[in-house]
This record gives sequence, structure tokens and C-alpha cells, in this order.
Amino acid sequence: MVGIVLVSHSTGLAAGAAELVAQIAHGVRVVPAGGTDDGRLGTSTERIWAAIAAANTGDGVLLIPDLGSSVLTALTLLADLDPQDGGKQVVLADAPFIEGAVAAGVAASGGFDLAAVAMAAQEARDVRKL
Repeated sequence: MVGIVLVSHSTGLAAGAAELVAQIAHGVRVVPAGGTDDGRLGTSTERIWAAIAAANTGDGVLLIPDLGSSVLTALTLLADLDPQDGGKQVVLADAPFIEGAVAAGVAASGGFDLAAVAMAAQEARDVRKL
């Protein structure tokens, strides 16, 4: 099953969003990666790496960042992944944080592959425009 990592500037926001998605998408590994190592607002590459490892069940991991520098941090991590070592199994979604996470969780719980789970998250962006 595809795992999901929620990358946020806030520990509480990431944890709350992960809790919400886990309640809707039973069985999906939804791992928060929020805040800095010393409890401040921001992003931590170490927390994101650890969350990727925790979310990975072998079917890939979708990263959903909240805004700004969390996107840049996730992109930096993706650039550092070795494609020979499963690096292609981690994808960054351009999606709204909550709606995208819920849509991705539902798709992952349905057994869809990484590309379809990412597409579900990104399509949530378009639904917001309705």
C-alpha cells in the first residue's frame, strides 16, 4: 500500500492532518513530518527522511507539503534520492494539504498505485475551484 508523508511547518498541523486521514483511510500509513527538531515552526529534513522510512511499505511514498519552504525542502530531498535505491518510489504532490491528503488516503486505501494516489491528491486541487 502507498504510504503518505504530510510535510508541514507545524508539528500540530501535520499530526492533526495525519490523524484525520488515518481515520478515513484505514490501514494507510500516514506519517506526519512537521516542525523543527527543537519544536519551532519550520521543516526538518531529518524528520522528513524518518517519515519517508516509516511510511514506506514497498509500494511508494507520496509527500504532501503544506506551503513554501516545505515544498523546497521536499524537492531537495527528492533530488538527493538515488533512483537505484528506490528513489523513484517517492513522489511530491502539488495538492492542497488537507483535501489532497484525504483524497490520497482514500486512493491508497483502495489499493491504487503511487501514480494514481498522487493524481487523486492533485485532483483535489481542482475540486477546490468549484
